Amino acid sequence: MKKDIQYFNDKKRTKTPISLLTAYDFPTAQLLDEAGIDILLVGDSVGTNVLGYKDEREVSMADMLHHLGAVVRGAKSAWVMVDMPYNSANDPFIACENARMMIERGADCVKIEGWEEKKNVVAYLSGQGIPVCAHIGYNPQIHGSKGKTFGKTTEQALNLINSAKVLEDSGAVMIIVEKVPQEITALISGNLRIPVLGIGAGRECDGQVLVINDVIGITPTVYKHTRKYMDFRSMVLKAVTDFKNDIEKGSFPSEENVGHLSAKDLEGVLKAMGR
Repeated sequence: MKKDIQYFNDKKRTKTPISLLTAYDFPTAQLLDEAGIDILLVGDSVGTNVLGYKDEREVSMADMLHHLGAVVRGAKSAWVMVDMPYNSANDPFIACENARMMIERGADCVKIEGWEEKKNVVAYLSGQGIPVCAHIGYNPQIHGSKGKTFGKTTEQALNLINSAKVLEDSGAVMIIVEKVPQEITALISGNLRIPVLGIGAGRECDGQVLVINDVIGITPTVYKHTRKYMDFRSMVLKAVTDFKNDIEKGSFPSEENVGHLSAKDLEGVLKAMGR
């Protein structure tokens, strides 16, 4: 069964945590969907994690639409969320045009970075029937690629709490809070009817967000807010090194990897060649 916003609202009501992982391609989407991950986020982090860009600001709408299509084809029950890339949601009308392309490609929801200043964009998209997830706290598109924590001062904390409420009132169906102290995230989540998901924002929210590359250990760095569940990078390096060595020493392909022609058929080929 395809998950929907009512499913996530019910999870918040029953205090059942929501799971969200990034996905950038078809096979990963299939695996995450099979594992029962609730939400697949086609994040603009595809730029740094897959495309080799220096930061998220280089990611284009074309990039996002391409990877969105791959993830949608792999997701059967998971809700598919997609990032509105840098400068694609500054104006309500342009944002709506871009968001419609994403919804037409199969996205269930678009995600927009920004605090209270994004309320008009969120309200317009919501009014057009486009589900929006707001994203407050640390915003890579706005604050740059070097992450920092927001909400440590009273002014920032109150700004975050107020922004979350304003964005909910503007029609956001969900909010992601990134790099915010747990105590402030708890206040935000407790003040809203809609689900609040955290990344580096503690345990007192309605669900958790992580980047798939960090979870499976593609990247060598382990951040404070992440947990590496396997060392994919080392496993792949060993596998491809073993492959290279087997080729060089002649043990691959072995007899079990080789197909043969029957003696009769080979004789016919050689005869046709005049040999």
